[in-house]
Amino acid sequence: MTSRPAEPVGTLATALAHAARLLPSDPHLAEAQSREILKVAPQHPDAVTLLAAALRRQGRSTAALEVLDSLAATRPDLAQIQFETGLARMSLGDGPGAIAALERAVALAPNHAQAWRALGDQFTLADRFDDADMAYAHHIKASTHDPRLVEAATALCDGQLAVAERQLRAFLKAYPTDVAAIRMLAETGLRLGRYDDAEALLARALELAPSFAAARQNYATVLYRQNKAVEAIAQIDRLLLDDPRNPGHRNLKAAALGRIGEYEAAIEVYGGVLADFPGQPKVWMSYGHALKTVGRQAEAVEAYRRCLAIEPGLGEAYWSLANLKTVRFADVDVAAMQGQLARTDISNEDRFHLHFALGKALEDARRYEEAFGHYDQGAALRRAGLDYDSDETADHAARSKTLLTPAFFAARAGQGAQAPDPIFIVGLPRAGSTLIEQILSSHSQVEGTQELPDIISMARRLGGKPNAERRTDYPEALAALTPGELKALGEEYLARAQVHRKLGRPFFIDKMPNNFAHLGLIHLALPNAKVIDARRHPLGCCFSAFKQHFARGQRFTYGLEDLGRYYSDYVGLMSHFDAVLPGRVHRVIYEEMVADPEAQVRALLDHCGLPFEDACLRFYENDRAVRTASSEQVRQPIYSDAADHWRNFEPWLGPLKASLGRVLETYPRAP
Repeated sequence: MTSRPAEPVGTLATALAHAARLLPSDPHLAEAQSREILKVAPQHPDAVTLLAAALRRQGRSTAALEVLDSLAATRPDLAQIQFETGLARMSLGDGPGAIAALERAVALAPNHAQAWRALGDQFTLADRFDDADMAYAHHIKASTHDPRLVEAATALCDGQLAVAERQLRAFLKAYPTDVAAIRMLAETGLRLGRYDDAEALLARALELAPSFAAARQNYATVLYRQNKAVEAIAQIDRLLLDDPRNPGHRNLKAAALGRIGEYEAAIEVYGGVLADFPGQPKVWMSYGHALKTVGRQAEAVEAYRRCLAIEPGLGEAYWSLANLKTVRFADVDVAAMQGQLARTDISNEDRFHLHFALGKALEDARRYEEAFGHYDQGAALRRAGLDYDSDETADHAARSKTLLTPAFFAARAGQGAQAPDPIFIVGLPRAGSTLIEQILSSHSQVEGTQELPDIISMARRLGGKPNAERRTDYPEALAALTPGELKALGEEYLARAQVHRKLGRPFFIDKMPNNFAHLGLIHLALPNAKVIDARRHPLGCCFSAFKQHFARGQRFTYGLEDLGRYYSDYVGLMSHFDAVLPGRVHRVIYEEMVADPEAQVRALLDHCGLPFEDACLRFYENDRAVRTASSEQVRQPIYSDAADHWRNFEPWLGPLKASLGRVLETYPRAP
């Protein structure tokens, strides 16, 4: 019998190269070529990878996985098979499966740049931003060939940010137009929280290399993180021109649209991502948040449930259901949450979300002691991951009282931007501010927006970098501002708020509660703005905040002592403003609003210079988007039973009472 001559290596290599060339332009022909190669060389790794890629590019990712799985079972050591498996699972919307495969790929091939990049994209979709930053750092390292940049990239991957920054700055002195080094330095700034520096560096990189997609993706991200949503969307749209199906770009665009109040557009983008990638639990959750905001509660519940079907241990999805305030958990839900808490392999983030959600479920079931236990455990876990010091809040209040005297304000009278457009609602979260916003935004001359970050952002900018004692130059920096600078600050605020004003009404609301700490800045920059202080019984307000998990900010709410001190400092600072700027602030006491809505609404409108409109009493008929934790409650008439919910937990509120001190005794008056 004559043996068949061996296939020449060159012929096989040529055939593989030909299939690879066909892949981008004609995946059907690439598939045919790969299958022919596999007839000659069964289970050849490169041919299997090419066949799977060709099937994936045709939209046949399930078939691609079947091809890959057969080889992965016998050759688990092949990084290229794991990488292509990750891409196939990405195209099927299986985020957790994609992450698992890509993690196997980079473990097998630590210098696989494309795998690190894809892994970073998947971590971003999953809201695992620290992991994404690390994956992108490894992508940079794997993509870099200059030994000096490799050294800096290694430092970046190891978290040695100061070392990386020093090496990169030295390199850029010699090679100031090296866009890879500029991007790496921007990544260092991003990781250090120096977003202004990162933004400037990335803008420079794109000026030098407009087609540098990785830098543009970083640029869009840093713009988004600085609340420059419009600018971020412009960059994302450029990325989408070249990569229209990219789920990471589309997800970021949807989030940015939500930031500027374009909720229907955000919902459409999220829906498109989920149609293409239905296995992404965090995208289902974001979709649910957007649906909740516009009042489509049943669809929001369905989205959260879809999220849990994919990832049963995702605590934030359970908390999102609880946070609707109108959903009652069934016994099967309680058992499921308890089962997830019993696991040892869930993250602290999932764990504290589950505790908050279980607290809500057990409170609804009137099992108050058990409910408090879960709220307390959830808050303790959250508090452990935050950097908050009550002394810093007290110090800011004391310094503000020292600086902001009647003489200080009299010397600057008439300065700032004179527009009367803003209405600021300040106070503590869970004090009734969303109710006031809903009432005012039901008036024909007032538009509700959201909790705008701009005043706080300006205050941080004025303060500069903290010193060794963690102090900044704010509020003292206010004293050095010229009339021109104060006017510019007011005009900047108005310009940044403009994107949130959709209805053309003369007045708009900024409901950021923490702005009470910046009333000096507000009065100087916007002297004709109205200010409303939303105040609620200290035990009701503080305990409601304690059992609420906030997506961001409000770091003082995860300890009863911290809450009591914060409330006391807030009352003290507001009393100071009442004394130095009499009549400047109108106070709405929540319990008085509940007891006599019409009288309180009339007084509120009178302070704002607005005629009474009956629609303000029928605020629950207003179908505007509401982003805060009270979104579903303000779509109902005022009800009085919530005011005293804290009494069910009074046996455990001793630390809160002690830290409140005289503020509790004299409420609603200040001590």
